[in-house]
Amino acid sequence: MIRVLVAEDQSAVRAGLVLILRSAPDIEVVGEAADGEQAVALARELRPDLVLMDVQMPRLDGVSATRQVVAEGLADVLVLTTFDLDEYVFGALRAGASGFLLKNTDAKDLLEAVRTVARGEGLIAPAVTRRLISEFAAKPVREAKADLSVLDSLTRREREVLSCLGEGLSNAGIASRLDMAEATVKTHVSRLLGKLELRSRVQAAVLAQELGI
Repeated sequence: MIRVLVAEDQSAVRAGLVLILRSAPDIEVVGEAADGEQAVALARELRPDLVLMDVQMPRLDGVSATRQVVAEGLADVLVLTTFDLDEYVFGALRAGASGFLLKNTDAKDLLEAVRTVARGEGLIAPAVTRRLISEFAAKPVREAKADLSVLDSLTRREREVLSCLGEGLSNAGIASRLDMAEATVKTHVSRLLGKLELRSRVQAAVLAQELGI
């Protein structure tokens, strides 16, 4: 079972999310939070596998709550919001979120997103991914936020895997692209995350985009 904590300040929306999640036989909703502080407290108490986190919440916003949950290693975080503005996307991903979805995602895709993140594979909504890529493509001369020297510790293969992560490829997609076993891809992803001191493959994807590799 995938144990999920739902953090959403609007009670009607929260009830709808819980209803969708409970319709799946492999997902269990272990708690509900109405604000960011409560989300962090319940994550500490319940130790869920995943927190479904709204961005805009009272007392403590979703990005700050995500940062605390991830920093303490309490759970993976899947951010769900009506806003696809860049500051929310980058804020949530840099805080360590494993995934980012818009609230207009249908029930089937929401359930699949929860399963994907629970498997350890990061996920960003396709619409958001397109915006991220266009943002980087439109500003080739943008001020660099990362130094290429951070890649010095990576092997050639790990750099290739990082580049694929930057394109948003899944483990299966990377395995097909680089002609290697999916288990080997997982090993490379794990190693490069450790070397780069990143919390999630989605953070690795953002770094790859920033470095232009």
